[in-house]
Amino acid sequence: MPFPAMAARAACAAALLALFVHGAAAQSLTLREALSRALAANPRLSSADRDVGIASGQRLQAGALLNPELSYEQDNSLGSGPYRGTRSAETTLQISQAFEWFGKRDARIAAGQAGVRAAEIQRQAVRLEVLSETAVAFVTVLATQRRIQILDDQVAALDRLTPLLRRRVEAGASSPAETGRAEVASALVRADRERVKATLASARRELAVLTGDSLAKLPSVTGRFDSTGQPPSFQTVIAAIDANPQLVRWTAIYAQRNAELLLARLKPYPDVRVSAGWRHFNDTQDDAVRLSVSVPIPVFDQNQGNILSAQESVAKTEAERKANRNALLVIAGRAYDSLQGSLREVAVLREIAIPKAQEAADEIAQGYSAGRFSLLEVLDAQASVAQARLREQEALQNIHVAVATIEGLVGRPFTLAREIAR
Repeated sequence: MPFPAMAARAACAAALLALFVHGAAAQSLTLREALSRALAANPRLSSADRDVGIASGQRLQAGALLNPELSYEQDNSLGSGPYRGTRSAETTLQISQAFEWFGKRDARIAAGQAGVRAAEIQRQAVRLEVLSETAVAFVTVLATQRRIQILDDQVAALDRLTPLLRRRVEAGASSPAETGRAEVASALVRADRERVKATLASARRELAVLTGDSLAKLPSVTGRFDSTGQPPSFQTVIAAIDANPQLVRWTAIYAQRNAELLLARLKPYPDVRVSAGWRHFNDTQDDAVRLSVSVPIPVFDQNQGNILSAQESVAKTEAERKANRNALLVIAGRAYDSLQGSLREVAVLREIAIPKAQEAADEIAQGYSAGRFSLLEVLDAQASVAQARLREQEALQNIHVAVATIEGLVGRPFTLAREIAR
């Protein structure tokens, strides 16, 4: 084949390979992309937006003035004698307008504005929850993918023993039962891998729901998962929690309930209704102006029940805020303790367990070829390496889940070195 044709074919093959690799990479989801998709597609955020719209509508309605009333009256008609028919009728056309006093409308507007503010802050809280849940789901998928890789490596290591075992059996240095024992060990690891694959499918499905992806095409993820860092003190976390929208929202709710209490107290104060009309007398063909002013007398109903209810709602607000804060502190404490414990666990695994297990496995593998160790020792050494690596991945998952949980509570990135988003 001429050299130019070979070069052209090689270039085409390289281009196709690059396209394949790029396409495979494009199918992998990064943490940044997952968070962006969740914010764009999660229905809870859309529902929170509607809550803001509902509160805005209520605020608009709170500022509406009372409508005037138009009335028509006809007296002294359709009777008997001189009042037969409408000869002596008196016809009145009247318009009335009620006027609110004592700042009732202002109190309604204040309650509506506080309701809008509470809904806006709640939307921020929902946004943090969605981001935190998506990050946790992403970490779960990434960690499960890594566990499958570790199990694949363990299966490959066991499969590499098979040719050596066969040669030893053929040479009479080992029993044929050892081959079966190695196959059993490999089968058990494969069974574990299948179980983890099922877990991965569920984790991917959860991530797909959060990010608005099609369930028919479950996402795979990519990210740097192995880095750790030193977290800030728990007191710093506690101080940051007070800025959580779930707690800030209670300030707006307190203002709203105070406005509702003021409105309940103002309700017994009477409004004034002013009326003006035109009256026509059919029998004399005369006209006259009719004026009236009416004021209700709050004798029987002074709105005491609603006032008491509004007072209790105001008093309840602080207790609800404290209960909410305590719940957030419990969640943050659990996540922080899990983070600290997992960081120490990773340090022990990386400094002692994994290097020592790998060193022992390498030495036993070499000694097995020389007949110094049994197959059982080889399998046990390989299992120790795999278990140490799986423990490390589990601890790393716990670290990043704790970080995502705390970030969702403090409302800003946690000051811990995180490379997972890269």
